[in-house]
Amino acid sequence: MPRAAPVALALLLGISPSFAGKIHDVVVYGGTSAGVMSAVQAKRMGKSVVIVGPDKHLGGLSSGGLGWTDSGKKGVIGGLAREFYHRVWKYYQDDAAWKWQKRSEYGNRGQGAPAIDGGQRTMWIFEPHVAERIFEEFVKENDITVHRDEWLDRADGVEKQDGRILSIKMLSGHTFPGRMFIDATYEGDLMATAGVSFTVGREPNSKYGETLNGVQTRHARSHQFTKPVDPYVVPGDPSSGLLPRIHGGPPGKESGGDHRVQAYCFRTCLTNVPENRLPWPKPAGYDPKQYELALRYYQTGWNPTTWTPTMCNATSTRTATPATRATSRSTREVPTRSTTERSFPGNRSATTCSSRCASPLPTSPSAPSAWNPSS
Repeated sequence: MPRAAPVALALLLGISPSFAGKIHDVVVYGGTSAGVMSAVQAKRMGKSVVIVGPDKHLGGLSSGGLGWTDSGKKGVIGGLAREFYHRVWKYYQDDAAWKWQKRSEYGNRGQGAPAIDGGQRTMWIFEPHVAERIFEEFVKENDITVHRDEWLDRADGVEKQDGRILSIKMLSGHTFPGRMFIDATYEGDLMATAGVSFTVGREPNSKYGETLNGVQTRHARSHQFTKPVDPYVVPGDPSSGLLPRIHGGPPGKESGGDHRVQAYCFRTCLTNVPENRLPWPKPAGYDPKQYELALRYYQTGWNPTTWTPTMCNATSTRTATPATRATSRSTREVPTRSTTERSFPGNRSATTCSSRCASPLPTSPSAPSAWNPSS
């Protein structure tokens, strides 16, 4: 009789007995930072909650390499987000956390503000493994169950009744019934599978009476090439065709809509400390032509190392998870000599594929081919 109550409740909610597991107040799909925080907030409000999703590592972008927080006035950040940054600050108060660099050598430079705000007991720049550790602490302290490497069945994985989601089913066959569902993924697969309307690309200004939507070449001042780069396969020869990832047509009508989405990119944590390095082997199927454009931009003299280095600890390395591999088909991954977690101009990060520590790109002509994007 121990399953009688769940089965009865499932039938009451209109869920077939095959779905009769524990019915949670909130089912969060996606182990991103938003997913973890949503679950923690629900639990603190006295609700039962579960996290399920394709991620193996909690934290999404925050624990996957994007440890350089872009923000303006820190005073507007509160709640669980501020609690996260306070925990980062607490972690780095321990001298043992500064394994590869002395605290006094760090410099405390942040994105528009100091990295460490001692007066507010917050820190805004961190190593990926530190962020992941904090997210794991959040779910452990709040006794939140996490089901990892669980992929939504996008063909037949959403059970609805009268427009309301009753349960979601994974490719593994596992089903999670609930009273409320939160899609905390970057791709929005649950929303799309549930039939929620969505738009791909940019709407024109005219659709909602806006001024800064649609194609905006006149305002394209940041993240642009600052020096000319030859776009042809054979430099100077238009008949050789364009390099990969270059669109041959115009950007579109000014202020008009389009079907394009932001590019995916890698956010990697690199190091210039030899004993903290890990090998960065050439991946199977590596096609140097996909990165020729970036290499040529390097050859113009562009140097991204003006950014302040962030810290990286090789004790928390990882390779791309299935969740990130699934979205990396349109990804541009280029080795960088920078020791920061920055992407190339024009790349906006929508997901991360690795936070491995790796050696900077060698400058020696005899550098191993695994390090040379043109090899």
